[in-house]
Amino acid sequence: MGKFEGYRGTFRCVDNRWLGTDEAKELHEVEGVELHNVHEHDAVIVGAGLAGMYAALEIKKAGFDVAVLTKVFPTRSHSGAAQGGIAAALANLEEDHIEWHFYDTVKGSDFLGDQDAIELMVREAPLVIFEYEHMGVPFSRTPEGKIMQRYFGGHVKDFGRGKPVLRACMAADRTGHVLLHTLWEQCVKYGVRFYSEYFALSLIIEGDVCLGVVAWDLINGGIHVFHAKATCFATGGYGRAFKITTNSHANTADGVAMVLEAGLPLEDMEFVQFHPTGIAKQGILISEAARGEGGYLINDKGERFMEKYAPDKMELAPRDIISRSIWTEFVEGRGIGGERCVHLDLRHLGAEKIKERLPQIRELAMKFAGVDPIDEPIPIQPTGHYSMGGIPTDINCRVLADGKSKWLRGMWAAGECACVSVHGANRLGTNSLLDASVHGKRAGKDIVEYLSVVECFEPLPMDCAKRAVDKVNWVLNADGPERPSELREILQDNMYELCGVFRNEEDLTKMYDIIKDLQKRYQNIHIEDKSKVFNTHLMEALELGHLLEVAEVIVAGALNRTECRGAHWRTDCPGRDDENWLKHTLAWKTEEGIKFDYKPVVITRFVPEVRKY
Repeated sequence: MGKFEGYRGTFRCVDNRWLGTDEAKELHEVEGVELHNVHEHDAVIVGAGLAGMYAALEIKKAGFDVAVLTKVFPTRSHSGAAQGGIAAALANLEEDHIEWHFYDTVKGSDFLGDQDAIELMVREAPLVIFEYEHMGVPFSRTPEGKIMQRYFGGHVKDFGRGKPVLRACMAADRTGHVLLHTLWEQCVKYGVRFYSEYFALSLIIEGDVCLGVVAWDLINGGIHVFHAKATCFATGGYGRAFKITTNSHANTADGVAMVLEAGLPLEDMEFVQFHPTGIAKQGILISEAARGEGGYLINDKGERFMEKYAPDKMELAPRDIISRSIWTEFVEGRGIGGERCVHLDLRHLGAEKIKERLPQIRELAMKFAGVDPIDEPIPIQPTGHYSMGGIPTDINCRVLADGKSKWLRGMWAAGECACVSVHGANRLGTNSLLDASVHGKRAGKDIVEYLSVVECFEPLPMDCAKRAVDKVNWVLNADGPERPSELREILQDNMYELCGVFRNEEDLTKMYDIIKDLQKRYQNIHIEDKSKVFNTHLMEALELGHLLEVAEVIVAGALNRTECRGAHWRTDCPGRDDENWLKHTLAWKTEEGIKFDYKPVVITRFVPEVRKY
């Protein structure tokens, strides 16, 4: 036995590992898992992006023992890829109001966002920004020393009737990076426990209570059980279901797949945002900040074509509208050189502004597109970017077991993997970092309240690791003819083509059949590496299983929703249909296929109207 300074309670050291025991309590035995691989913490957070680390920080500062599991090292989390800014109505440079931000988010969601949740988020936005500032985030500054803000698409003055408003708080074009690193520093300062490179595989649910998660140690191999009074998922999105995407390789639907496998529903999974400006053929993000600073979108004829599609807002229309406009240019033969790309032109901004405000954009364009935006336009195309749907939660980030009102006690979710529905059918730029920060903080505070009244760990079922153990053993022992990398490529190529910016019944039905075939072929995979130490083949095979399960729900939901709304655009079902589809979709995985149910959209102030820009 030994005492480990900086952590609550007594810790037991076994095989050179420090294990939390909560006042020297004996650890539980679990079938198929070494005793020293069973860990107990008051709270376990899965995911180390903004939502996960903000939640962990709140819990640790309140004096509770919290651990963060992450598939990658924390500062490699995907939140760091966000470039342009984080939204808050600070009015540092010109008039702005929280009510305007509220309306813009509701309208941007195509009126599918829950207005109680949206209002709460935008009202807490300035407080979160000021807290970040006090943590030491190096925001860009105005000459007066205030936080610099820039224009972003869909953020407009005077309830959408005015010009764009400066609302995106920025740190050049590396905003997500500096927020992530600042939170990491704070977590280290306060002694948050990190388990880096642990791959969560299954939830532990007993009755109507979540008791933790089971994970695979990617570096050393081995199944680990994390027993917790409170569990929070902050596992990010699933952009890797698409061939061309801004998402990191780690975004493979792990969290939402675990929830689906546990028999819980997912919400609004048909809504997947395509960012208008990814580097052509690669998808690497070219931030909306480039257009916020004044960049133009140009077709093969040299035209600023957004004048045809959103004449009032031009390049600062919401992302779903610009993505469809670009794709229409492709279809009608006005892509550059007949290819699937248009130009993002920054040359008129001048070298000084590009170097000061968009240094990372310039670096990415030079490295991955072979052009210097000071001298040449950047070739871009729409790229899979953000998941509006996910794990259903209430406004306190509590996971809803029935998708509506019943809390799965002991479980929370925040960030992109969750659906409190502040984004509805389409997310406004810079609201993602805000969502992750506000709801990460809210989840942490709600967990603290819960831990304050829950004294004891509920006992673990002896077989709680069985699902994860079986998953790993099946992949390691599988000896069929199929290679996971080939199946993944088929999935990604077809998802981008058949379930992308534009959709129709014929393409979606074809995609659904492809997924069902891939799921059958997945049962006959094999991997070359059968070892347990840093086996990336094993990890990628498990990730593919998650992607296939979640892709089925995305496509089934897209087939089911027979209307056009936000990022979901059915060319065979023109127009938004509020009479039949002003409601959230809930989807369960059953033996008979995907089962759907619905719940109403929360409308408090803004009645749905025609969405024009």
